[in-house]
Amino acid sequence: MLKLYGFAASNYFNMVQLALLEKQVPFEFVPLHGCQNPEALAISARGKVPVLGTPQGFISETDVILRYLEDTSTARPLVPANPFCRAQAWTIAKEIELYIELPARLCYVEVIFGGRATPADLKAKARRDLIKGFAALSQRARFAPYISGEHFTVADIYFLYSVDLAQRVGEQLFGLDLLGQLPGAQALLEHLAQNPNVQQVAAAREADWPRFLARVQAVARQAG
Repeated sequence: MLKLYGFAASNYFNMVQLALLEKQVPFEFVPLHGCQNPEALAISARGKVPVLGTPQGFISETDVILRYLEDTSTARPLVPANPFCRAQAWTIAKEIELYIELPARLCYVEVIFGGRATPADLKAKARRDLIKGFAALSQRARFAPYISGEHFTVADIYFLYSVDLAQRVGEQLFGLDLLGQLPGAQALLEHLAQNPNVQQVAAAREADWPRFLARVQAVARQAG
């Protein structure tokens, strides 16, 4: 059986978890926080989560794990069969990661964890990149009803676990309604929220969040 290492408060962990649930692939959850201790480094060279344990060894990086799941499980495909359409779905997913999730992450300590203020230069970069990232998504997204068309794909997984956090950053730090420029985005989020697997992941995240926040704050106190 596959083993999924990570913690439920992680949005990247939840991307993989949702894919496993959607594809009905059995897996065992193994709690692990990303860090530089020997336990984490033994299965992930950068000490990051999620990590997927397979009979052949460990796989790191969310997009690589998702590609592995597509290669090894034909049930409930999360990418189109057509090569061009498949490439488009992966492109949207990658653009969401690089140009929405990662810029927003620069400000998570301040916005999500209630920690120290984001340095002015990083804040300016995050604002600039988020505006461009949502503009790119607006150009590509179809919302018919899913991002790339009629079917749920990896692009929707990245969308689901990235844009809400970016929206919080945009609202709180910059007074921006980033989702407002995406007609159909809110309807898609509401539609995805009705998915039983999405609800299962959300419940686990909500239960884990207080523990994760306490851990982050303890680390911040030690560093300060």
